[in-house]
Parts: sequence; C-alpha cells; structure tokens
Amino acid sequence: MRQAPQATAASVATGNWPHYGGDEGGQRFSPLAQITPDNVGTLEVAWEYHTGDLIEGAGLQSMKLPAFEATPLVVDDVLYACTPRNHVVALDAQTGRERWVYRHQSAEAGHYVMACRGVSYHLSPSLPAGATCRERILMGTVDAYLLALDAHSGQLCPGFGQGGKVDLRRGLRAVTPGHYKVMSPPAIIGDIAVVGALVEDNQTLDAPPGVIRAFDVHSGELRWAWDPVPPGWQRQGGPARWQRGTPNAWSVFSVDTRNQLVFVPTGNAAPDYYSGLRKGLDYYASSLVALDAKTGQVRWHFQTVHHDIWDYDVPAQPVLFDYPGKASPGNDGPGQHGPVPAVAQATKQGFVFILNRLTGEPIFPIDERPVPGSDVPGMRVSPTQPVPRKPEPLLDTHLSEADIWGFTPWDRGKCLDTFRRHRSEGLFTPPGEQGTILYPAHTGAANWGSVAIDPQRKLLIANYTRVASVVTLIPRAQADAQIAAGQVPVYPMADSPYAFDLTLFLSPLGAPCTAPPWGGLRAVDLASGDTVWDRPLGTTRDVAPFPFWRELGVPNQGGALVTGGGLTFIGATTDNYIRAFATASGKALWQHRLPAGGQATPMTFRGQRDGRQYVVIAAGGHAYLGTDLGDAIVAFRLPAAE
Repeated sequence: MRQAPQATAASVATGNWPHYGGDEGGQRFSPLAQITPDNVGTLEVAWEYHTGDLIEGAGLQSMKLPAFEATPLVVDDVLYACTPRNHVVALDAQTGRERWVYRHQSAEAGHYVMACRGVSYHLSPSLPAGATCRERILMGTVDAYLLALDAHSGQLCPGFGQGGKVDLRRGLRAVTPGHYKVMSPPAIIGDIAVVGALVEDNQTLDAPPGVIRAFDVHSGELRWAWDPVPPGWQRQGGPARWQRGTPNAWSVFSVDTRNQLVFVPTGNAAPDYYSGLRKGLDYYASSLVALDAKTGQVRWHFQTVHHDIWDYDVPAQPVLFDYPGKASPGNDGPGQHGPVPAVAQATKQGFVFILNRLTGEPIFPIDERPVPGSDVPGMRVSPTQPVPRKPEPLLDTHLSEADIWGFTPWDRGKCLDTFRRHRSEGLFTPPGEQGTILYPAHTGAANWGSVAIDPQRKLLIANYTRVASVVTLIPRAQADAQIAAGQVPVYPMADSPYAFDLTLFLSPLGAPCTAPPWGGLRAVDLASGDTVWDRPLGTTRDVAPFPFWRELGVPNQGGALVTGGGLTFIGATTDNYIRAFATASGKALWQHRLPAGGQATPMTFRGQRDGRQYVVIAAGGHAYLGTDLGDAIVAFRLPAAE
C-alpha cells in the first residue's frame, strides 16, 4: 500500500502535483528542472489517453459548448482528471494506463456549457493505511452534486452525504436545469471542502443564491455557509434558506492553511447588464473575498468593479505568493521590505490587482478614476472605478478609430461603420439602447486561466486576449416580442426592464475588428510591477485558411505553467498547439501540435519509478473558441538516455 504524502507545497517539491494550481495558493509553479531551455526542443509524446467523452452515442449532443478544461492531479504516480461530463479517470501517470474510471450520470439538459476544470485530493492521516477512502477524490458536478470517491478504487465513499454524494441544490429553492452547476474543483483546507457554483448569467432577477458552502470531507455535513448579502441585510421572505440573486463564485478558490483563509473570486449579482433592481445585493459582486476557514466569516474584501454592469466578474483563481519587496526607489511601488504575504488577482478588464493577502490592502497603489455615466433610466452606476498603477493593464483599454482593423479596406470599413454607430468612451462605458462597444469583451482580457508565479525568478506570467464585444439593451416589450418570435441572440434578463443582445465585435470575415495582437503572453517583475517582456501568443492556423497562417496572437483560454528549469508551458490558443517559452526572456523554444484545442492549463510531475519529468495537458478543445473538439490527455517527456 502506497503511503500518500500530505498534499502541500512540499509535495510539489517532491514531484507531485496535488492541487489544481500545483500548490494550494495556485502558483502553477513546479521546482522540477530536468527539462530546460537547452533540451526542451527534444520533448516527445510519452503517452496519449482518450477519455471517451466524444465517442459516438456518448450523449454529448445535448452539450452546446463542451469544454475540456481540466488540469490533472498527480499523487504518487497516479494521475486523476475529470471530463466535461463529470467522469473521473485515474491513470498510471508514467504510462497513461487506465486504473479506474468513475462515470457520473450527469443530467445534461439545459446546459449552456459543460466543463470540469479539476478534482481535489484529500488524505485522512488519522485513518489506518488501507482504510476505504483514507485518500479521496472530490469533485463538483454540472448537475450540482459534490462527490467523494475512494482514490484507490474509484468507488463512491459510502459515509459521505447520501451514498457518496451531497445534493448542492438543497436549500436553494427552485433551480432551472442547467442554471446552477459546479465546474471548478472544491477548495480543500483541513477537513473541509469549500464550494461555490456557476449561476447561469442573464436569465432572471430571481436567480439561485450565490452562497459559498463548506462541507466536512468525511461526512458531507454542512460546516458553514457564507451568504454574500450586504452587512445589515434584512432577510427577504420566501422558503429559500439563502438570499436569491446574490453574486455567485464560479471560478477556482485558493486557500492559505497557515492563516486559515479561503480566497473567493465573485461574480455578478442578478441581472448582469442592468443594475437598477439589485437593491444593494452587488455589495460583494466582482470582488475578491477572504473568508475565515473556520467560520465562513468575511475577513476582508476588495471590489474590482463597482456596480458591475459589464459582466466583468472575477474569473480567475487568486494566486498566493510572497511579495519580494521593492527592487529600487520610484516606479510607483509601495516601498515595502519583503517578503509580504500577497495575492495577485487577474480580472477581465485586464488589470492584475496585487494585495496584502492578510488585510486586503493594496501593495501597489490603486486609483479611483472617473468613468462615463449612464443614460438608461434607473441604471445605478459608480462615478469611479478602481485602476491599479502597477502592473500595467494587459491591454490599452481605450479604443479609437485608429485601432479598428481589417484584412482589407472593405472589412475594415464595415468594422468602422459598426464602431461609429455604437457608444465607445473607453473602459466602463455603460450599456444602453444605442449599443456599447465593450473593450475588453465580456469574455475578458484574463479569464479562468489566471496567472502563474515563478518565485525563483520573481516573475508573474499572464496570458491575455484582446478582442471587443457589442452589447445592446432592448426594452422589455420589444425584447419579449423578439423572444416569442425566436429571434436570437436575445438574453432575457427576465423581471427587469431590459433584455439585451451580445455579440463579439467581428468583421464580416470573422476576424476581430480590433488590431492584433489578439492574444499575448507577458512577464511582470514582482518587485517593481514593470513589464519584463510581452509577446504575441499563437497563430491564425486553424481559424484562417492557408497561406494566411500568421503569428498575430490569437484569443486564448487556459493558463500557463512555470518550472524551476526556466520554462513557461502554455496551450490555450485557437491553433491547437502547446508551446514552451524561456521564462526569463519570452523566447519561443518548442511547440507541439495537439490532437484538439489545448484550452486547459498544463501541469508537470516527476515519475517515482523512472525519475523523469513529465508535462501533461488536456487537449479537448472549446466550442466557444471554435477549436477542434477532442477527449485527449497528452503527456510529454524527454527521450530516454542512450
């Protein structure tokens, strides 16, 4: 019987990858250094495994947007991964040989997207070696269950909830199928699993609660719940246990075991693009919230967008690190001596906020800057929004006619016509009936891929997307007539005075109307907040016909992995490649064509039997990005020594 290590940062140092982000703080860093800039060019496929999610007759036809976004875990040569359909596979990490598969029978009707970004691992040292569920795998599902599986057999843990499952819909009142789901791994701290959920955007004011709950990992009993209502909120009537319409938290959480903190990135209060009926329920919206792990009480919170009406919810895992201290005078830095316990929070609007993780105080100064007002009756807007001085935004947040682009004068002209018809006064221009250009788009400059931290080189690595979208509010009567006629796209925002249309700002040729690069990769010095290097990420292959394959930088979904060997690995792009760059310089060193889109974050581990370093990525594509769909997990390693 193998003796599993406690899943901590020390476990990463031994070659495991026991958390979604490597360590509990999500740094996406491994000290492994066998693969280096000098030899990465010889990386080859070690094995490839197919989950079976896309086989004919598998039932995937009900999924409008399948997305294989998982980052596997590896503990003692066993790799654990989940699929969009909430199947869990356990593989021999060195060979890809299947050990067991658990197939959850998810209710697939009503889903806009089905995805599973990862599972979580827990070891109970108090249980005797060989005991059932001494080591367990926990997973949230798209049909709103929390599951616990025995890590050795894949069987449901009998003492957890009802037969190994906790029904997360309990206490929520009415839940429309597909409108409440868990796609991110539970956050494990001590003996509790903390979960949020995605509440489907833009549907109704009476949305399911955004409550955050902690469950006992052994019994499944509720230990605490944080209802994200404003301080002093008077509970509304009705049978729901928690307030409906509150901000949800759908992305990945982080934990700080030493300080007993859980870091929660929150979404919007309902509805997304109209704030006139929220009654203050957006107090914790679009925020980073630090919760006490023992009680669920708020220790501090920082709001990244006030009265968010742009769907700029916080999409990325908060990343915990030690701020090293300011490198030199000036530079708008804080002048602090390090190390300072810090958290980096990437946002859709292209900002990375760096805060003291114990207090929420900014490490780099943050300004409240004036923003445009609204002409929509009843719309509540903030006169200012927070903007950090450092690091620099991941994109220039103001579009002008000079920024409108096309392959030809004809398609650029069409883009200019659209731009001139709509309101565009920079970041945070409010939606209205005229139509508004949102830049960055509602999908964000950054998204759930978050950022990576190289603590050895004191660098933050961020990938980003530079595209815009167009949102138009539609008065209720007109919208209801369009919905009744089946005209799309119309997002209902039922019970509010408006519905809305939302499209990407694209030319008739299908390319973004904004000038490339449309996606990039950046390194930021942690001490100064300055950009060290910035480069386009990805080519137009797979979205444009040959010979128009150009390195223009492309939209991307996924995140980066950084290693002690001085490498940054990333898939994410629309062109179905995984790439390696020199972390210090950004120089491209290696790329490999994947069997499908690599819209996931890679991970790395060291094999216990052979001592070799592996790099692994899920290659299953993402229908929203238009990448090739698949069901592969691909592992790479250096060739065997002669």
